[in-house]
Amino acid sequence: MTPLLPLLVFSDLDGTLIDHDSYGWEAAHPALARLREIGAGVILASSKTATEMQVIRAAMDLGRWPAIVENGAGVLQAGQGELAERGDYARLRAALARVPEPVRQGFRGFGDMSVAEIAEVTGLGPDAAERAAKRGFSEPGLWRGNAAERAAFIAALGREGIAAREGGRFLTLSFGQTKADRMAEMIAAFRPQRTVALGDAPNDVEMLEAADIGVVIANPHRAVLPPLAGEGSGAIRRSTRPGPEGWNEEILRLIAEIDNG
Repeated sequence: MTPLLPLLVFSDLDGTLIDHDSYGWEAAHPALARLREIGAGVILASSKTATEMQVIRAAMDLGRWPAIVENGAGVLQAGQGELAERGDYARLRAALARVPEPVRQGFRGFGDMSVAEIAEVTGLGPDAAERAAKRGFSEPGLWRGNAAERAAFIAALGREGIAAREGGRFLTLSFGQTKADRMAEMIAAFRPQRTVALGDAPNDVEMLEAADIGVVIANPHRAVLPPLAGEGSGAIRRSTRPGPEGWNEEILRLIAEIDNG
């Protein structure tokens, strides 16, 4: 009989496992190594494209696990390098174009930007920015209007069947799938003994609350997430350190708790 997976980790990237400024994750190496030692799985869950995730997943030696891409709008299967179809993105851009110009003028999506512009707004290098431009399912972008205009824009998107979600840097548009939706599918497939999810942004909340343990990673570059369901019982925790440092500390603490029974 195949032994049960002891732990399945779902992790956001930017601002969580990846540093907000440097895009490095070296500080999390000890925890990633310890997870491999105990036979745990790590599933990356990000707004990044499949093309971006394939490179990052390989660098982290996580290629045997699937990855949740574009905020849950798609899945990059284990060992898969590219997605064969990008039809959702074309359909999404067409729906966005139907929103009246005065309502959507405050939004500038990646599809409206050159690769150089994407590099500028993300801080990515040219090659990484080009991978970020290869959208399959969703459209991240910058919002430049006020709160009332933003609300009107989101309402107009809703009439087109588009959901808008705030991430670490961008307002991301999709047809409504979430990281938590994909998380549920993967829990059913892998049947882990325990699950943990780590994230720092509003688009991580459902994922954090769906795990046995959710960890809000501190991010001084954004507003603090409001209190979440489960914080009173300890099912939701908050790191004191930001980014990969906090990720490393919280994962090692959790593994120690499991070891101590």
